[in-house]
Amino acid sequence: MTFKDQWRFVRSNMKRSKSRIFMTVLATAMGVAFLIVLASVGFGLHSTFIADILQDRSVTKMQIAGIENEDGFIPITDEEIAELEKIDGMKAVTRQQRLRQTPLFSINDYNGRTETVVTHFPSELKAGMELAEGKLPEEPYEVVVGPHFIENILPEDLPADAEVYDEEGKLKEEYKYEESLVGKEIEMEVEQNVDNDTKKHTITLTITGIVEPPSRDWLQDQQVYISEEVLAEVEDFTKTSRGAIISEDQPRAVEEAEGYDSVYGYANSLEEVQEIMDILKEQDYLVYSAASELEYLNTFFTIAKAGLIFIGTIAIIIASIGIFNTMTMAVTERTSDIGIMKAIGAHPKKIKQIFLLESSYIGLLGAVIGTIVAFIISALLNIGLPKIIESAFEQELPEGFQFSSIPPSLILISVVICLIVTIISGLKPAKRATQIDVLKAMRREI
Repeated sequence: MTFKDQWRFVRSNMKRSKSRIFMTVLATAMGVAFLIVLASVGFGLHSTFIADILQDRSVTKMQIAGIENEDGFIPITDEEIAELEKIDGMKAVTRQQRLRQTPLFSINDYNGRTETVVTHFPSELKAGMELAEGKLPEEPYEVVVGPHFIENILPEDLPADAEVYDEEGKLKEEYKYEESLVGKEIEMEVEQNVDNDTKKHTITLTITGIVEPPSRDWLQDQQVYISEEVLAEVEDFTKTSRGAIISEDQPRAVEEAEGYDSVYGYANSLEEVQEIMDILKEQDYLVYSAASELEYLNTFFTIAKAGLIFIGTIAIIIASIGIFNTMTMAVTERTSDIGIMKAIGAHPKKIKQIFLLESSYIGLLGAVIGTIVAFIISALLNIGLPKIIESAFEQELPEGFQFSSIPPSLILISVVICLIVTIISGLKPAKRATQIDVLKAMRREI
């Protein structure tokens, strides 16, 4: 008996019990749809979180704190920077020196205090730093500012009891500096204690650009990025390293600050981060990267997805009970047909193949229908669920957030599981069909 003959026999017999076959296929489809939709939530959240992390340049960013030794750690200097830049896969090494006081910045009738840093712009640009507006400094007394700097300067005549921030912690529009900062002159005022008296010194700077906002909304960048020449003038006035203010609370202010306050290495790709970190650790560098957390995140979601697939498989196993009953009834109803096939010389193996083919066909039909239904449900989830959450909890979800995602691998896993379960369900009825006695089967026909 050829495969074509077996297939024709299966189709003709399935037509005799359309209702029962339909209900069995429907139950199988529901099981497959449940498995795919359930697991798709794990895949969707995984892809969303990973995409959110990967869109930030910090994914290839490594914080290099210094070199560990017996006495603690050694700060990183230009000598170490040169060696770090030679490492294979290292795209850029950025470095910053922080002013050890918080200057007062004034522009027209607005002022405010904010952190000030000396940064190396060539390495920052190489690492991916971008400007939202304006250009990079070309002269010593030109600066760029962070995108949130404007929210840190307030009107000088502001009443002491004025509520300048809204419920979300953002500066109210009526208190914001309305003009563009690019091209404006700004006064930076630093101070120092001299003979129990506070002396002040003002430096005039020109803002040439504004840094691109961080990819994450909750990150704030209010810094002013100055040049080494401006730092030198501050140190000349304060007579301390990096403009530290001398006071009883800061007895170490007069000490010379060594190395850089912040050093970050950027790899060419995510795959090279771990390799570079291993090299740095061998050289006793204190190094950390957020990319290390991706491994734990991937492990967590892998376990979660496996668990969801396992739970979904239970639904298919429950549906397989219906397949077992259907195939058992099919064997009973076709006892005479089986007897005739045996009488004309059909091998038991061929008879077994016929019933396994039928159970496989039921499973495949259920898998196809279930997959189509799962895609429909997944699309509805991604469209409707965010709207429900936003309206019910008044919480706006990030753009591109996906609750459900169905990759080809999930479809393949679901179809394979469905076929395995349905074939196993048909094994016992198929085996029973091969054990039917010919004479008893023919006698039943008579």
